[in-house]
Amino acid sequence: MATGQAAAAANRFGLGARAGELARIGQDPRGWLQAQLGAPPRIAAFDGLPGSRDYLTLYIQVQQQRRAARERMAAEGGASGAGASNDRPKRVGGRNELRKALLNELVLRQGVAVASSDSFRERLVRFWSNHFAISVDKRIASLFAAPMEREAIRPNATGRFGDLLLAVERHPGMLLYLDNARSVGAGSRQAQRAAQRTQARPNARRRGLNENLAREIMELHTLGVNAGYTQADVIEFAKAITGWSVARPHEAGGGNGFVFHAQAHEPGDRRVFGNFYRQAGEQQGIAILHALAVHPATAQHVSLKLARHFVADQPPPALVERMARTWVDTGGDLARVCNTMLGDELAWDEGCRKFKNPDDFCLSALRACRLDDKADLAMAMQMQGQLGQPVFQPRSPAGFGDVAADWGGPDALFKRVQAAQRLADRMQVGPEATPLALGQAALGPALDMQTATALRRAESVQQGVALLLGSPAFQWRT
Repeated sequence: MATGQAAAAANRFGLGARAGELARIGQDPRGWLQAQLGAPPRIAAFDGLPGSRDYLTLYIQVQQQRRAARERMAAEGGASGAGASNDRPKRVGGRNELRKALLNELVLRQGVAVASSDSFRERLVRFWSNHFAISVDKRIASLFAAPMEREAIRPNATGRFGDLLLAVERHPGMLLYLDNARSVGAGSRQAQRAAQRTQARPNARRRGLNENLAREIMELHTLGVNAGYTQADVIEFAKAITGWSVARPHEAGGGNGFVFHAQAHEPGDRRVFGNFYRQAGEQQGIAILHALAVHPATAQHVSLKLARHFVADQPPPALVERMARTWVDTGGDLARVCNTMLGDELAWDEGCRKFKNPDDFCLSALRACRLDDKADLAMAMQMQGQLGQPVFQPRSPAGFGDVAADWGGPDALFKRVQAAQRLADRMQVGPEATPLALGQAALGPALDMQTATALRRAESVQQGVALLLGSPAFQWRT
């Protein structure tokens, strides 16, 4: 039983067992998990990476260079005639710099997850990144998905939900992805000045109220779609967070680039989800977020998502209720909520299991096979996209799906078999690392007899590893 729970700790709650990890977890798998709920450790691999403010500055520089190039080409075309229009502006140097910086960050992120001995914490970080999803298919978001995880989510993943919520919603990534950076209250000073300018210039563009961030906070991040809030609540909340924006070049702001533009804020009291908020300016939105963070509907909604992610597609209702009760009793203390889950026998039931999404599959394979150089990590990220889960690209604020039906189609399984062979071909191991030994180290008691027999009979290490990674047993977090 202890060996089985060690395997569950590493695979169901973590990112997959590395060589020797099941033995290190030993007789106290719950203690191993609970120890990871403390203060977040420093990740040396991230030292020196650009911050969101740096990415924002670089992005603005690139945009300015591109605009100048277009204007120059237009001027040259007008002066030289139609023949000049076939020329293309030179590639902007900062754009290449930006791509390299972002790729480097993604590879480092992947490497941290593969090498980590705190894989439960790493899984929590990934869970919250998907809960607060931003998708890089929106160009501006491509700069900030990884930095938002590093700056807002990672430091708060086991703290209070209210702190996590506030850090995420005020991060430039979320403000730009859901268009709040340009949201302006109709009664704000900025709107009044714009109205005066419009009288002189009727065709001038005017900004208005944007409801996207407010709606997604209530629907996805906190209360859940069936909590009973109304469109009027969304509008009032959107008014409360007008002015939450990102710093312009040379403008003072928070370390991550957040700034509050008071001139864009809609003045007045707000009523949201039955409560009145009379705070002024930035504090009004903060007060609403704090209230939503501890609301019983939020506790139920997010506890269900946590249990669904870690335990089963249809988690035991009693487990979810106990987690939600802890949430309410502790004011959204995420470590306490997770401890409630870990301490409940229902979460360890042998019948509970989760089908690995492509991210899970790739990470657990890299960890099991000790593939951790940059080429392996970059290949695995490419492979993850081919399997249907491109990194930070869910194409929706709802994030990637989290049940077996989202990932288990016949075509998807065939692609996993092909991916297993590609990963196996990269292995360079000595004769002591047999496929059977790798399977036992990765899966423990979950390695079934049929798969074990196939591993023993493999004609080469690479063939055996491909059989292991493509086996039904390896596709599940048990």
